[in-house]
Amino acid sequence: MNFQSVDSLQSVVNVVNEAAAALNDKKRTIKESAIPEVFSGALGAGIGGIGSFAALYGLGTVGLSAAGITSGLAAAGSIVGGGMVAGVFVLAAPAVVLAAGGVGVASHLKNKQLKQEKERLYQEALRQHEAIIKALKEEVNADKERLDYLKSLNILLQRAVEDLQHDLGVA
Repeated sequence: MNFQSVDSLQSVVNVVNEAAAALNDKKRTIKESAIPEVFSGALGAGIGGIGSFAALYGLGTVGLSAAGITSGLAAAGSIVGGGMVAGVFVLAAPAVVLAAGGVGVASHLKNKQLKQEKERLYQEALRQHEAIIKALKEEVNADKERLDYLKSLNILLQRAVEDLQHDLGVA
C-alpha cells in the first residue's frame, strides 16, 4: 500500500490543491507554488477498568478496605473455581476484552476512513489531471516557466492517480 494513513495522503492533497491554484491563475508558475520542491483501545480499557472496579467494590465485604478487596477478589475467583489470584484475572478480563474490542473497532473505522479519503482524493486527482492536460493544450503558447509548471503538475497528478489506483485496487 502506498498510503498507510490519512496523514500520508497529505502529499496528494498538496498536489491537488496546487493544480486547482494553477488552473485558477494562468500566470502562476513554480515560483508562486506552495510546494516548490515537492486516537479507542484506551477508551475500551478505561470502560473495562471501571466495570472491574465496580465489581470489586460490590463483591465480598463491601468497601475498598483490605478485607473488602481480598474478599472481593476471592468471590470473583470462585466464579472460575479459584481464589484471590483467579479473581484478579476474572476482574481484569473485561478491561482486556474491551480494550481489544476497542482497538479492533478503531482499526476498522480508521481503515474505512482511509479508504473513503483515498476514493475522494482519487476522483479529485483525476479531475485535476484532466484539467491540467486540457490547460496544457490550451496554453500551448504560454511561456516556458508556465509550461514547465503545468507539465510538472501533470506528472505529479499522474503519479498520484496511479498510486491511489493501486491502493484502491482500481485497474
